[in-house]
Amino acid sequence: MIDTHTHLYAEEFEEDRKEAIQRAIDKGITEFYLPAIDSESHGKMLQLEAEYPNQIFSMMGLHPCYVKPESWEKELEIVKNYLDQRTFPAIGEIGIDLYWDKTTLDIQVKAFEQQIDWAIEMDLPIVIHTRESFEETFEVLERKKHPKLRGIFHCFSGNLEQAKHAIDLNFILGIGGVVTFKNGKIDQFLHEIPLNKIVLETDSPYLAPVPHRGKRNESSYLDLVAGKLVDIYKVDFSEIDRITTENALNLFNK
Repeated sequence: MIDTHTHLYAEEFEEDRKEAIQRAIDKGITEFYLPAIDSESHGKMLQLEAEYPNQIFSMMGLHPCYVKPESWEKELEIVKNYLDQRTFPAIGEIGIDLYWDKTTLDIQVKAFEQQIDWAIEMDLPIVIHTRESFEETFEVLERKKHPKLRGIFHCFSGNLEQAKHAIDLNFILGIGGVVTFKNGKIDQFLHEIPLNKIVLETDSPYLAPVPHRGKRNESSYLDLVAGKLVDIYKVDFSEIDRITTENALNLFNK
């Protein structure tokens, strides 16, 4: 299995990071993809990648919650410098978040569009963070439509119509702990989405699946997400594992 979205460099793992990674490896997780947040966490993220060069892979990008009026342009310069220096499997996580701060929408859109332009130019997938902003996110993606524009709607929590719209735009859905929540709702229609349009993720340390909901999430819980997909799609665990792993490898050009 592949955890396509995990913040293993986060401070929540300071006490037991190596053990948490080993627990995941013991569960059969072979690769971990780390989304970038902002320049303050790049060092920790890249250091962790260096420690596990065959299993952990860093993305690069500016998270929408860290698009601040005083610093976003400088932050984007830092992102671009990294993208020019070395290869990354994706640009992310990027997008629009209107849950925490609606006042920065205009600069969030500018930062999102700029990073999409780089992704198209470099032929890289993007990993999208969208929270209370599906409409605004789709507007940007429709404007930026391009044969090379592709990626993941990370932590997908929209409805069936939004899922189909994302897929029509050449994106796949990142499915994590939300699929196990009683009020998550995506479990009610996910069977209508082809399995080849889905990848697995944890978003650890956030959004732990049931029965760990409300506690720290970790990559080893990915089997609980896959187990829920077994119930939804009525196929064997090995089939969920095989197809979602193939989807991730194809997207990240592995």
